[in-house]
Amino acid sequence: MSVAVLISRLLGLVREQVFAALFGAGLAIDAFVVAFRIPNLLRDLFAEGALSTAFVTVFSQYDAKEGPERTWRLANNVLLCLTLVVGTITCLGILWSPELVSLMAPDFAKVPGKAALTALMTRIMFPFMLLVSLAAVVMGILNTKGRFFIPALASSFFNLGSIVAGVSLSLVAPRFGQPPIVGMAVGTLIGGLLQLAVQLPLLSRVGYRPAWVFDPFDPGLKQIFRLMLPAVLGLSASQINIFINTFYAARCPEGSISWLNYAYRLDHLPQGLFGVALGVATLPLASRLAAREDLAGLRDACRSSLSLALLLTVPAAAGLAVLAEPICALIYQHGRFTAFDTRQTAAALVFYTLGLFAFSGSKILLPVFYALNNTRIPVAGSFLTVAANLLFINLTLEALQHRAIALSMSLSSNVSFLFLLLMLHRRLKGLPLTDLALTFAKVGLATLIMALAALGMHQVAGAYLPPGLAGRFLALMAAILTGVAVYAAVILRLRIPEAQEALRLLTLRGD
Repeated sequence: MSVAVLISRLLGLVREQVFAALFGAGLAIDAFVVAFRIPNLLRDLFAEGALSTAFVTVFSQYDAKEGPERTWRLANNVLLCLTLVVGTITCLGILWSPELVSLMAPDFAKVPGKAALTALMTRIMFPFMLLVSLAAVVMGILNTKGRFFIPALASSFFNLGSIVAGVSLSLVAPRFGQPPIVGMAVGTLIGGLLQLAVQLPLLSRVGYRPAWVFDPFDPGLKQIFRLMLPAVLGLSASQINIFINTFYAARCPEGSISWLNYAYRLDHLPQGLFGVALGVATLPLASRLAAREDLAGLRDACRSSLSLALLLTVPAAAGLAVLAEPICALIYQHGRFTAFDTRQTAAALVFYTLGLFAFSGSKILLPVFYALNNTRIPVAGSFLTVAANLLFINLTLEALQHRAIALSMSLSSNVSFLFLLLMLHRRLKGLPLTDLALTFAKVGLATLIMALAALGMHQVAGAYLPPGLAGRFLALMAAILTGVAVYAAVILRLRIPEAQEALRLLTLRGD
């Protein structure tokens, strides 16, 4: 799964590079990002997140207790009902695309042709929601049956299909009187189809056979919807934030949505590698400790996990911040993506990095609340994030423009993390906050030394290496490797327990 996820992330980055090279940052990409965001927002809210989790829970119960006949009947019922419900939403979305664009990005109407182009691509990409929703259910079936690699790799086929089909169709779109970016929209739809299709052969091999089953009153289906409701409520806050950010970004100068999107893709990489991974690792441990009512063990687990998050995310954030411009230049500054676009994207990236630890910390704390059967605090934290986001955007938008969106996301993530930390401190009757503060101080010192070393090496290497692509790559690699080496050397001398444990495990593995 790790290999599959890494492949998908790398292909996703290649996809963004293709967009940057072919279209730069401006009207076309702004329109595409908003057009794709509308069905993607609904997909995240109702299907791939909430539905997938609820379906796997119920399907696993049926698979263990009810026998194959009832299990496959449930699967067919869910697939048909999902097709009908999401298919209806898709048809309505296609019909009301202009109104949805006006709601999410009303300022697009001020630029001739921008709102119409966005509405056209929204109509093209709306069926993506149905395709990926079905792919999420199929993935759930395969995971329950112990098949993980192909489902995890499926999103790579989405990225691959989007790149190959999108680029090919963008070249021929002008022959049909359409802008090239419309070809990329069709390519995205083809990518969604591939994400579903690549899993179907394996689905038949685990015993699934399609059958017409339509029973909206089936107990299993009702249980899935009951489990979905809290998840939808929790996810709705993040989707509201996406809507708010898009609404305000559309009021900024042309290209702002593009710069924010490109910057977020870079910040998203350490989020997935560190934040999501640490959250997944924390859940089973927290569940075992909560089942035993071992509050001391939970406190120690939280301290250790948060210390590890500090060790990983603070230097990653600092590295992205001090090297933001050379990183953006190396990855994106090709074709139509200009040096000005690089500077604007890098400026957004710097502000995004301010929330990297808070994002990872929240991913660690949330499973602890779930293990303690407390969903009210996470939901309250989510809506607190929305309120903080709105406040920070309105306070900073005029002065910072598109950078205000990135800053507000980071600040609101920090507010949410502090809220969760304080609530958990109360629930567990004390957290070792002094130990965490000491770890933060040590990591901060090591990170400062690392950042200065990396920045200095980049300037020195840049002065001696040729100015082309190869020179930029070598200078950036020299800076990154220097930063990693300096950080590792300093952090080990500061004797942080998690760093010492990591070194011990590496030494044992080497032996």
